[in-house]
Parts: sequence; C-alpha cells; structure tokens
Amino acid sequence: MSASVRIAVTGIGVVSALGPSSVEFLEGLRESRCGIRPLELFDTEGCLSNLAGEAPTPIIQDDARHRRLSRSDRFCIVAAAEALGQAGLSADGELDRFGISLGCCTAGMLEGEQAYAKAWEESWGQAPISDFLHVLTNSPADAVARFTGISGPRLSNMTACASGSLAIGLAADLIRDGDVVGMVAGGGDALCGLTYSGFNSLRLISPEPCRPFDADRNGMSLGEGAGMLVLEDWEHALSRGALPLAEFLDYGTSCDAHHMTSPHPGGRGALAAMRQALERSGVTPAEVDYINAHGTGTHSNDSTEVKAILSLFGQRTDRVLVSSTKSMVGHLLGGAGGIEAVAVVLAIKHSLVPPTLGMLQPEEGERIDFVPDHAMRKRLRVAISNSFGFGGANACLVFRDCERP
Repeated sequence: MSASVRIAVTGIGVVSALGPSSVEFLEGLRESRCGIRPLELFDTEGCLSNLAGEAPTPIIQDDARHRRLSRSDRFCIVAAAEALGQAGLSADGELDRFGISLGCCTAGMLEGEQAYAKAWEESWGQAPISDFLHVLTNSPADAVARFTGISGPRLSNMTACASGSLAIGLAADLIRDGDVVGMVAGGGDALCGLTYSGFNSLRLISPEPCRPFDADRNGMSLGEGAGMLVLEDWEHALSRGALPLAEFLDYGTSCDAHHMTSPHPGGRGALAAMRQALERSGVTPAEVDYINAHGTGTHSNDSTEVKAILSLFGQRTDRVLVSSTKSMVGHLLGGAGGIEAVAVVLAIKHSLVPPTLGMLQPEEGERIDFVPDHAMRKRLRVAISNSFGFGGANACLVFRDCERP
C-alpha cells in the first residue's frame, strides 16, 4: 500500500429523511431541520415509539425492469447514481476501473418479512423463493454494480453500525494498493420490523426524537437511507478534470472485545480507533476542528464516546466542535457511516457545522461544544467521523479541506 497516494472525494449522494438527494440533505443541515417523525412504513403497535427517520420511497429509472429490488437496494442505487453524476462519471466512461464497497445490515429484511407474512397468511407452497433473496447483505452492492455497470472489485461489509465507515476505509485501501483508480463507497439500510422491534425490546428507542449528549436523553431514533462517496486517486481525478470536494486522509478501526451490545464503559475501543485514524493521517488532535460523533442518544454510547473524546483531545475539547446528525435523520445502522461521511464532506465544503438537535444541557462537568439546536458557520480544515457498533466494532474517518493550504 502506498501512503503517498492521495484520495479525493469527487462526488456524494444521499437519500435520507431530509430528502432524496445531497442538495436536500445540505438544506436540512443548514436549516437545522428534523426528519424524525411518525413511521408509516409498517405497524409499530406495542413499541415504545412510533417515530423514525423514514426516507421517501426511492424512484429509479426503468423501475419496472428492477421491480425485484429491495428498499435498501434502491436507496443505495439512487445515492450511488447521484455521487457518480456529481463526479462526472458514467457507464460509457471509466467505470470498468472502479469498484464498489458498501456497508449494510438489514438489506432486504423488510421484503423478507413481508414475504414471510404473506406465506403465513396464504400458502407456503406459493411463496416464491426470490422474495427472500434480498435478505443477503451483499444484495445492495450487487444491485449498484448491475445498475451502474461498475465491474471492478465489489465488497460487502457487515460490521454492525460501523459498516459504512469501514466500507469507505477499505475502499481507500484498494485505491492506494493500485487495484482501482476509484471506488463508490458508503452504506445504506432500510427500516424493517425486526430491527425496530429489536431495539425497542432492548429499551433503547426514545419516545421522542433522540437528543444525543443531552443530560436527560432517553434513547435513540432509527432511520433509513444511504450515503455514498466517490473516492478517487487524486492524480487520476485531476487528469480528467474533476474538482475534489474534500480529501480523504485515512481511517482507524478497533474492537472493544468487551460485550455483544454494550460499548466498553471507558471508551477504550473508541479512543483506539480515533487515535489510530489521526496517526495514520499524520494529523494531531490540535488540528481537528470538528467531530461528527456516533452520538446515538443512549446513555451508554454517548457517555463512552465523550470519555474517549476527552481522553484524546484533553484541554482542547472546549475548542473542537462535536455534533450528531442522528438527531436529524436517525440512526441508519449500516448506512450511518456513509451518510455521516457525506455530512462531514458537506461541512468542510460549505463551512457549515451541523447541529445536535434537542441538546439542551450537557452532563455536569462536560466542557464540549455540541453545537446545540442550530447549525454553525465555521471554516473547517480537518474533520473526523465516528462510527461505533454492536460487538464493539469501531471506525473513525478523517477528511481534510482540499482548497486551503
């Protein structure tokens, strides 16, 4: 692997509760708008909450030909198509030299649930096996490859809520190894009954839109959608006239090795991932202007992430900005790292720090600016994005402004 190979972000794409494009996502961030509202996708009777960051149903070209796509497939296709369009890439161009790296957790689980319910009510003998095929977590990456014509390496990563971020890091590794000139990378997931009822059973869902880092927070809000980046060898991007939106420096990853669902109480794994990401990027904590936090809104996740941030940034925590965009779109699970990476790129490009909605009062003694309730205008040089998942999977991505020295 060549550490000297620079990685440009040349395109972004989003589908979220704030809208089906990166333009609407940016507008929502700028307006500090919350997309978490009553869920209409399926019945939530018996759950602690009926709220979620439900995204608009994706519409793709030639929809009839792709009628068997899952909801997650469609989110990823729409976001990938937007990112490729922004990057100035098309099926007639150089996509045979590009690959795909996607993180996903639920894939076609929603469609599997619907097929199971139909078979239970009607007849198992008449249930086509194709109705269950989308449950496989490789399905979205396969669908994006078929739809875009990208014929390079195809990676499907399922590492809980760190999936999307790790997919981006692995994509950058392939570019630096010289295996490809570029990658479509990120993640996407659709809401489904199993995850919604599962998090409710764990009593982790908030009955109101989540309030990450607030002293009186009471749980998370789930969401759905996708976030995609086009990562490209810097010299290759410039040679074809592309204008980088930001530079991807590097990433760090770790495992808590502690518990199936609970993070290490001291934030050990989160700290290790952030520290490794900065070291590999050649960046000091003093150079970081903004952290897009994992920030789910649960007591254990938020408190351990704060401990990790305080440990790494020390006395400088009163000068680095921290916020959670999950307060606006919910937790996209396997897609969280993708959409939050897009949020960081937009923050750098537009000098706009997204807010933490509903954040009224931090825990006693915390000296961190969580950018409460309203977006902030600030020029950012370096920003990082944290993603931490079940099983203690941790990832941290580092991005830098490419327009200012």
